[in-house]
Amino acid sequence: MTQPYVKHNIQNNIATIEFFHPEQNSLPSDVLKDLANTITEAGNNDQVKVIILKSGGDCTFCAGASFKELIAINDAETGKVFFSGFANVINAMRKCPKFIIGRIQGKTVGGGVGIAASTDYCMATKFASIKLSELNVGIGPFVVSPAIERKMGVSAMSQIAIDANTFYEANWAREKGLYASVFQTIEELDEAVQKFAEHLCTYNPEAMLEMKKIFWRGTDDWDNLLAERAAISGRLVLSDFTKETLKKFK
Repeated sequence: MTQPYVKHNIQNNIATIEFFHPEQNSLPSDVLKDLANTITEAGNNDQVKVIILKSGGDCTFCAGASFKELIAINDAETGKVFFSGFANVINAMRKCPKFIIGRIQGKTVGGGVGIAASTDYCMATKFASIKLSELNVGIGPFVVSPAIERKMGVSAMSQIAIDANTFYEANWAREKGLYASVFQTIEELDEAVQKFAEHLCTYNPEAMLEMKKIFWRGTDDWDNLLAERAAISGRLVLSDFTKETLKKFK
């Protein structure tokens, strides 16, 4: 079985960051930490003008939180620390001075939807349906919902958060503003992402930095807000309802 990883390479001023986990690209604490650090490093690298964020494999983009870790949480502080991993990735993306292009090849769930929503420009295949499944296990999309709400609006975010058992199609996500475009194949997606990134590299980096500040205006409190949200999730994961539900996934 291939080991989880976060890797990146820089070519022609484009940093491509890729994360992978054998369990449908789910995100345990160590992968979340590596991902946040890698995004920050790429953002601070003067050689980098644009970042592409992707996951490994041809199927699921991201299955969200690691169920193994969720099941193992036995106190509120551990729960808060785990969910803070998603907060740290979102905040790293928010503060990154470079545009981040999302490349979403397949289904994405929970925290994965939050990561897609935190990119500055996101492209997907027709297979990239989305689901916020947190309510299914007795929690809620507390940490990721600010990012999703910012991109798609309260109405769309609350719809998928309440209807926690349904995958919403990629074209629905495009209509709501999550995806800029949807492609028939991964090959078409990769070609479009690469071409777009190369085109962005021809623009003034200072202008792109100032634009990014404008796009994320009003999110200065997210360091505190997302930490508070992580604490809510950390508390709810200890509830009897959630503990009983998670046992079924063992």
